[in-house]
Amino acid sequence: MKMNVIEHTDRREAPVGVFDSGIGGLTVAREIMRNLPSEKIVYFGDTARLPYGNKSKETIIRFSRQIVRFLMKQDVKAIVIACNTASAFALDTLKKEFDIPIIGVIDAGAEVAASVTKNHRIGVIGTVGTIGSGIHADYLHRLDPRIEVVGKACPLFVPLAEEGWLNDPVTEAVAHRYLDDLKKKDIDTLILGCTHYPLLRSLIGNVMGSHVRLVNPAYETALELRNLLTEQDLLSKTPGEEEFPYRFFVSDLAEEFKKFANSILPYDVEMTQKINLEDEGV
Repeated sequence: MKMNVIEHTDRREAPVGVFDSGIGGLTVAREIMRNLPSEKIVYFGDTARLPYGNKSKETIIRFSRQIVRFLMKQDVKAIVIACNTASAFALDTLKKEFDIPIIGVIDAGAEVAASVTKNHRIGVIGTVGTIGSGIHADYLHRLDPRIEVVGKACPLFVPLAEEGWLNDPVTEAVAHRYLDDLKKKDIDTLILGCTHYPLLRSLIGNVMGSHVRLVNPAYETALELRNLLTEQDLLSKTPGEEEFPYRFFVSDLAEEFKKFANSILPYDVEMTQKINLEDEGV
């Protein structure tokens, strides 16, 4: 199916591209909608090939290249990788290969965590791939060599969040199984290192206790995007000019995606379009 692409002569009015392995990146899109209400968004969820957390670095880079090419065909002005695993494995490569501003979801959250920790002990929870990459620890150590990082993979949080079991006793039991040991590590700051995890923020906060500051990289990434667009004179000046400011594409399961999107976004998603990236020539 061919798509109608709106070409923007004023780059400030072009949309922002956002992509994820699936639906977790909608938490990043949600924060962009809330904090940059003038911006238009083209979202791509790679729902046919999720999860990314158990795939190799080479595979994730290949998938990410295809998605960036697709988003650039949609005339986006900047791209947000709304996936921690892709940010960890593909961001540096993509920034070298493509002439478009690209940011991930790791740096902004890490910078906030480094600035708010009092005892220099920071926890990170995420997928197996993200935690195994050690990218949060590397970046935090560059910010402040005194910081000690404790990582914990919490893979079951993703399907539980997608199931909508946000405050379910089963999810609470799983959270205790994952986090009780982390609580013993004397951390005072915890990075929610997967874009699904902000959906479980209340439950995670209850398990960890009020003395642990939770850092939501989705929110911090929206603020970083605003700074980037401002610096490059790409911030939209004319809100609300398009009838459909947000467009959603997926590689599979369009109806399931739309249902989940409508459950968490401050916007009624009327249509999600399924596409095949190979058919798009990317």
